[in-house]
Amino acid sequence: MKFLALLLFCALCSWAEEPGRMQAKRLAQDLKLNTDPASSLWRNAPSVFFDHGSQNEPVPGHRTQVIARWTPQALYFLFVCPYEQLYMKPSPDTVKETNLMWDYDVAEVFVGADFEKIWQYREFEISPQGEWVDLDIDRKQPKPEGGWLWNSGFEHAARIDAARKTWYAAFRIPVKSITDKPAVAGTEYRVNLYRIQGPPPKRKSICWRPTGAPSYHVPEAFGLLRLED
Repeated sequence: MKFLALLLFCALCSWAEEPGRMQAKRLAQDLKLNTDPASSLWRNAPSVFFDHGSQNEPVPGHRTQVIARWTPQALYFLFVCPYEQLYMKPSPDTVKETNLMWDYDVAEVFVGADFEKIWQYREFEISPQGEWVDLDIDRKQPKPEGGWLWNSGFEHAARIDAARKTWYAAFRIPVKSITDKPAVAGTEYRVNLYRIQGPPPKRKSICWRPTGAPSYHVPEAFGLLRLED
């Protein structure tokens, strides 16, 4: 039995180490969202790191970590975002949805559940100040207002640690906002992870799976997120 368990562990590690693949570790129950990587919500969970732009160019000083967890009800993501200089919207509104957030610093999660209609997916964004927006994306038949009037009900939290020049963004995304299929161990989703950082004219783009184009909206470049116990 120990030998079989070791083989299974090695197989899972090998899967996670392949380019474009990441894992989310199951939580025993849904927990209150927070931005502390050392908390029980995020501690000892798998993560990915990335420090390249959309066209695979290096972005020094911005090596981003993203931790993933899940329950049958929700997907959780925590971004740990080093920065050189923040570029934030004046007079932020953290209660109402903020469109066009990508004109300022943001962390973004793109998630799709349909492996045939890959042009259909959801987009979730959080700013360092706690602003938020979610969008229903259809690249072939764009939704009214670009899809931002859609409401997923996702939860969000943000925190700036100025002393360490790092900001944090936490997402709790309802599974039902992505798909009507249940979330179980072994389920896979199509995902990509992004940041936009710093003031113009030298805005920095950092992404997990480079798209090969200035745009982040290249679903063919998405990677895979696998739910694991």
